[in-house]
Amino acid sequence: MSQPDAGFRDAKLVAALTAAQLYYMQDKTMEVIAKELKTSRSSVSRLLSFARESGLVDIRINSPLERLGMLEQHIKDRYHVVAHVVPIPEIVSEVERLDRVALTAGRLLSQFVDSNMIVGVAWGSTISAVSRGLTQKETHNTTFVQLNGAGNTQTSGVEYSSDILQRFGSAFGAQVQQFPVPAFFDDPSTREAMWRERSTRRVLDLQSKMDIAVFSLGSPAAEVPSRVYVGGYLSRDDYRSLREDHAIGDVATVFFRADGSWRDIRVNARATGPGLDRLRRVPRRVCVVSGVPKLVSLRAAIAAELVTDVVLDEGLARRLLDD
Repeated sequence: MSQPDAGFRDAKLVAALTAAQLYYMQDKTMEVIAKELKTSRSSVSRLLSFARESGLVDIRINSPLERLGMLEQHIKDRYHVVAHVVPIPEIVSEVERLDRVALTAGRLLSQFVDSNMIVGVAWGSTISAVSRGLTQKETHNTTFVQLNGAGNTQTSGVEYSSDILQRFGSAFGAQVQQFPVPAFFDDPSTREAMWRERSTRRVLDLQSKMDIAVFSLGSPAAEVPSRVYVGGYLSRDDYRSLREDHAIGDVATVFFRADGSWRDIRVNARATGPGLDRLRRVPRRVCVVSGVPKLVSLRAAIAAELVTDVVLDEGLARRLLDD
């Protein structure tokens, strides 16, 4: 950090620079700095914040040994996916791990979402956490559309999915479009009939024009249970059918196998999420995922070319690169 030049007389900048030098370069506490500057501890805190925000201080975190940037580059080289790796100690609980990954994803989305966009949003435990960590960014003519229905025999699911969608809309000053259908129809022919209705086709048309899709991956093995597996969405017969069809995970309630195939999984004929062929056509597909139990699902989703960007924790990133 350099001292202000001769023409640099702004009192706040000088005070902020002095506080920053004492705090970052000389390891002085805020109490000591407050005494030296003859001010309060809270004023010192504000000066340090100002120093960071104005560019007087540039804080860089360098991970020892193998940097996170190397992990991200290795994932890009191998899988052709842009990775955003969140550093998290192994001792952290899976709930805390999910929250930290979701918070990072919420901040990243402010870089991805802009005006005049259509953004598809899935519902679930992870995306709910993402919606609570969004940063405010004003956009114009942007719409967030629900990717899949949320109702089942126990609940309409409207309140849960609506809360998630409304948080996205509020963060970006955008419109929201709900998809008030069940997660799974009882009969494939019912879905076919509903898909011909004009009100339903309006939502499907928005989905077909998405610029970004935001989703997580469902997995029956996850320590933080995927909502579709614990929320009464699947019957005993459904679970048996999924086992017989070798399904290992889902995106927006559309199930897939370890090799990425999905079309002939029987439950999918009743699902209301977008077909994976349609999802692949979205220019940016942001997958938010945490925890090693999601590894099989993540590898399958990448194999199916469903992901362009992935936000994940460091432990999962390392396992993804293991042979």
